[in-house]
Amino acid sequence: MPLPPEVRRLVVATLVNTFGNGVYAAVGALYLTRVAGLSVGEVGIGLTVAGLVGLVASTPLGVVADRLGPNRAYVAFLLLQALTMAGLTQVRSFALYVGIAALTAIADSGQRGAKGALIAGLAPPDQRVRTRAMLRVTTNIGMGVGMALAGIVLAVDRPEVYVIALLANAATYLVTAGLVRWGMPRVAPVPSASGPSALTALKDRPYLAFVALDGLLSMHNAMAQVAIPLWVATATDAPTWLVSVLLVTNSVAVILLQIRVARGTENLAGAARAGRRAGLLLALACGVLALTDLTSGAVTITLLLAAALVHVLGEMLQSAGGWGISFELAPPGAQGQYQGAYAMGHQVGDLIAPLVLTVVAVSWGWPGWLLTATIFLLSGFLIPVAVRKHRQWSGGERLEEVAELARG
Repeated sequence: MPLPPEVRRLVVATLVNTFGNGVYAAVGALYLTRVAGLSVGEVGIGLTVAGLVGLVASTPLGVVADRLGPNRAYVAFLLLQALTMAGLTQVRSFALYVGIAALTAIADSGQRGAKGALIAGLAPPDQRVRTRAMLRVTTNIGMGVGMALAGIVLAVDRPEVYVIALLANAATYLVTAGLVRWGMPRVAPVPSASGPSALTALKDRPYLAFVALDGLLSMHNAMAQVAIPLWVATATDAPTWLVSVLLVTNSVAVILLQIRVARGTENLAGAARAGRRAGLLLALACGVLALTDLTSGAVTITLLLAAALVHVLGEMLQSAGGWGISFELAPPGAQGQYQGAYAMGHQVGDLIAPLVLTVVAVSWGWPGWLLTATIFLLSGFLIPVAVRKHRQWSGGERLEEVAELARG
């Protein structure tokens, strides 16, 4: 089924935006340390503060998207991101950096909730997850192209070129805002008098349980980008170039398979099953990595490649299941705040995952990987339970789905 024109326009906007993000992802840290003069520790503190600010602001900013309308809110937060990115070119002190990083986190959290609500308003219900899947594929392509072209900036390695790269990223936010503002149908706002009360999502205990469990599963991001590379380099005899192969394998698999893997997660029961299967596959990937603590040579390389493939399949199922559940459990008029609350889980996962995975999995060896596998396994197993509890807690609507979840 072809996507509506407005959804295709959102795909183009995402490609532009993530291209700029890819450039910044490759050069941002070096700009802050080499040009802005910050220490590595100061950059780390700033990112931590920004992460906490974004976590706290996520759901309230989702309410803003519901009240203003997702189009207007999305454009406003994109414009704020353009300003903060341009502001980074003026950073020469730690205090200014922390302030801009916090504002950037607010803008990023706001645009995530607004974008989720916009997707819910533009795409037919049975096409929302597919749209999310297409946008994730687009994100991988845009980020990949941006990071590749950022190699030019890194090769030149001059302050003025870093500044140009940051301003180019700021410009992509402006272009993205223009694509959203003009030529895209307006999704109506939900007045406070007619919609759910503000922060309904934060009072929805079963939904918050799902958010927490999904956040634990989302630790797979740091597993791929931090834990596995460190494990390959420090705990196995595999060549370090294999890290690049594993990362490329992950990106290519998402581009080729994410839309296909997302099929069947448009309904609540299918999405909950995807979450459970994601936990199982991520746990299996950890188990395979644990074996590499005891192997060597070609066996280790084979096991690492197998772990990467199992991991990315679990990653894609987790994403698709999370999208389906977050859309389906949101009551009418509260997509913004529920998408904001859904993003909180990933933000918590991003905050705790580097510490958990490096201290437990990488440092402890195979016992640490097995403990990590247990976390993934239990989180995935409990997602259908949380979804079933939500249906019972919210009044028992759609009883056939509750029954299917109980059987599944």
